[in-house]
Amino acid sequence: MIIHARMLHAVNRLARIAVVSLSLGACASLTGVVPMGRDTYLLAKQQATGFPGLGNMKAEIIAEASQHCAGLNRELQIVSTQESRPPYVLGNYPRAEIQFMCLVAGDRDLQRPNLQKAPDTVIEVRKP
Repeated sequence: MIIHARMLHAVNRLARIAVVSLSLGACASLTGVVPMGRDTYLLAKQQATGFPGLGNMKAEIIAEASQHCAGLNRELQIVSTQESRPPYVLGNYPRAEIQFMCLVAGDRDLQRPNLQKAPDTVIEVRKP
C-alpha cells in the first residue's frame, strides 16, 4: 500500500511538471515595438509551436501598433505586412510582422494603405 501511494504521488508530480513545462514552452514570442527610423517601427509575433496557426495574430499586432501610435498622439500608417506560410514544422512556426509609421494627423504620408504582398521569389539578372 505504501509503494502504491508513493507511485501515485510521483505520477502526480510528473504530470504537474509536464503541464508547467508545456505551458511555458507554448508561449509566443513578441518583439515589442522596435524603432526602425524616424516615425517608423517594426512589430512581430511568432507562436512557439505550429498548432495555433496564424489565427488572429496579425490583428493582435496591428492593434498593438495602433495603441502605440495612440500613446504618441499620432495615427497608424501600415507600411508592410508579412506572415509565414505552412507547413508549420521544424522552426517555421506561425509568424506575423508589420512595419508601420506613427504620423501626426494631416501628415501627407498618412493615406489609405496600398499594401502589396512581398514577392516569394526575386530574380536578379547580372551582366558581366
